[in-house]
Formats: sequence, C-alpha cells, structure tokens
Amino acid sequence: MHRRDLLRLLIAGFALPVSAATQAAQRITGLRSWYEDDRLRVVLDLSGPVEYRTFELVSPPRLVIDLTNTHLDAVLPAPPMPDGPLRSIRSGLRGADTRLVFDMNDPVRMNAFALGPDEGKGHRLVLDFQPFTAALAGKAANPTPPTRSGQRDIVVVIDAGHGGKDPGAVGLKGEKEKAVALAIARLLAKKVNSQPGFKAHLVRNGDIFVPLRKRVEVAHRRNADLFISIHADAAPRRTASGASVYALSQGGATSTMARWLAERENHVDLLGSERLLSLKDKDPMLAKVILDMSMTATITTSLDLGKDVLDSLQGVAGVHQKRVEQAGFAVLKSPDIPSVLVETGFISNPGDCRRLIEPRHQEKVAGAIFEGLHRHFQARPPQGTLLARMNESQSA
Repeated sequence: MHRRDLLRLLIAGFALPVSAATQAAQRITGLRSWYEDDRLRVVLDLSGPVEYRTFELVSPPRLVIDLTNTHLDAVLPAPPMPDGPLRSIRSGLRGADTRLVFDMNDPVRMNAFALGPDEGKGHRLVLDFQPFTAALAGKAANPTPPTRSGQRDIVVVIDAGHGGKDPGAVGLKGEKEKAVALAIARLLAKKVNSQPGFKAHLVRNGDIFVPLRKRVEVAHRRNADLFISIHADAAPRRTASGASVYALSQGGATSTMARWLAERENHVDLLGSERLLSLKDKDPMLAKVILDMSMTATITTSLDLGKDVLDSLQGVAGVHQKRVEQAGFAVLKSPDIPSVLVETGFISNPGDCRRLIEPRHQEKVAGAIFEGLHRHFQARPPQGTLLARMNESQSA
C-alpha cells in the first residue's frame, strides 16, 4: 500500500471517534429561569456539548435558537413573570434538531453562551435577555388603561413569595412554600379578575426567582392600587399556627415573630424605598418630608386593608395574631402603594401544612383574602375607578 494511502487511513481512523462524539445526539434535560438585576436568565441543562445558532424575528418580537442534533427531554417552564420581557417558550423539531422559540412582550437583546461541566453542574447553555432601555421606559410610563365605561379598574398586583432557586420555607415532608404561595396567588388572581372593576397581575406565574426589588417595581409599572404578597412561612416553634397579615413598619417590629419573619424574608435582597418616588428635583429636606408623609399615609391604608383581610381569614385558616403586625419587610417598601404580606399559615406546623397543600383549602384561603380586599375597596374605592362610579350611582 502506498505510504500516502496508509497515512490517509490512519488519519481517518483517528478522526472517527471524534466525529462520532460530535455527531452523537444530545438532550436538553432541563430549563431554568430567574430574574437577575435587569435581565432574565434562562439556563438549558444539557447532556453534553451542542452546536447552536440564534436569530431574531420581528412582528411580533421573537428570538429563536436552533440546537443541532439535540432533542428536548424536559418540560418547558410556565410563562414567567407577566411584566417581564419573556411571554412564552415554544419548541419544535427540525429533523434531528430542536428549535426553541422565545415569544417576547417587548424587543430585547439576547446573549447566548455555553458553559462546560463545573462545580457539580453539567453542560449548560445560558441565554440572557436584556430589555431595550427605551422599551422599558415606555412601558413604565404607560398608565392603567380605562375600562369601556371610561373608568379604570382597581389594579391588584399579587406576589407569590419565593420561587425558582429560592424555595422559601420547607415542611417536614419536603413541602415547599414557593409552591403553596403560587397556587394561592393564582387562585386569588382568578377571583380578582372575575369581579367587575378589578384587574389582577401576577408578579410570577411560574417557578422562577424574582428579586424583591423587582416585585415592587412590577406594582409601580402597573400603577397598582394594592400590592399583596402571599407566603406560608416557618416559625421557630412548630406549635405556631394560623394566618397572619403584616404591613410595613418604619420603626421597630410589633412582635418578636414579626421581626423574625421580616429578617427571613429580607435575606434575598434589600430595597431602598426612596428610589421609588421621583424626588430628584426636590430639595433634600422637602424630599424627606414628602417621602415620610407618603409612607405614613400608605402604611395607614395598608393597616386598614390588612385588618379586613385578617378578619376574613379568621374563619378559614384561624389567625396567629388578632391584629395586623408590622415589621420592616423589604417587599412592602412602596411609599405610594398600600402593601400587605399575608402568611396563609405556617408550613412548619403539621396541621397547617396538611391544609396548605390541599386545593380546597387553598381555594378557601384565596376566597377569604379576596373578600377582605373587596370589602376594603367597596368602602374606600380609589377615585376614577369603576367601583367608585358604581358607588356614586347607588348613592345618587
């Protein structure tokens, strides 16, 4: 055999294993997503290295990624936070390739990069979605649209606590607070949306991580009349049971339990409420006075609303405290939006935990929360809302 032919055969022989490895089909074994700073990060967990290409489509805005010789072996996650850039994820097959389509609410930039095995994690493909600044600014400036009657809806932003990499409290058998909170939040949103003159927006509608400051920003982008955060925390004592309602405190906490819970909830990140009011053009002393006055009035309204919710919950879940507690919860630090945090029970208590994971009990809890907030707004409807107009018509 000619030496050149022999060399070709040897090269081909060495190349076969490499080629076979390159062509081996890979799997997408999982998809995870969370909000980090101003971007949404989506991570595809992979069985091995993959080749991919991305491109953008407009009208409506979509970002597409094709993964060569790869098939999907995971459930696509539920649509993330409705106010975020990503609306939904779809998948399709193109021969041996998988195509993922990311339907966007707004134009975004996407940065994709692959990561190899590291720190106990396998191959990953990371997708970062960064909103365009102009799109984000325009969205924040949009007021709540009016109803057909010319009167706007009362906007309720519902925050399911924890999510994604943050499970929240965990029960004795592994029950997760983040799942209970999301189930009740969804039921509450359904009840709010079924009532004429009300409109609900969920901060998250899937198992994703949303920083505390982002949760509050959703309420501001939606021009919310109420921000309500749903939880099912643990307590130092397993005997602690029943629902609780919390409002913000500018001073100390009203109880040891309130302070302990606030510290647990605030560990993810902190929020400075001064950033949420446009006071840059004001004298510093005047700005502080305006902020203090706004915060005091907002806390007073939050306490009144919280009392209505707590009274409704008493007959369904029992109550841990008969008054609305106060502490420095970061997620409640909106100076101009009444905000309450509802602990629907203690997942650390075996009896509470059994009830909290039951769909029928979750439905009752959501109904009680809605009854309380509806009673509050029925007595004190915000100006310009359909409910205020209806009240005026009834009293005329």
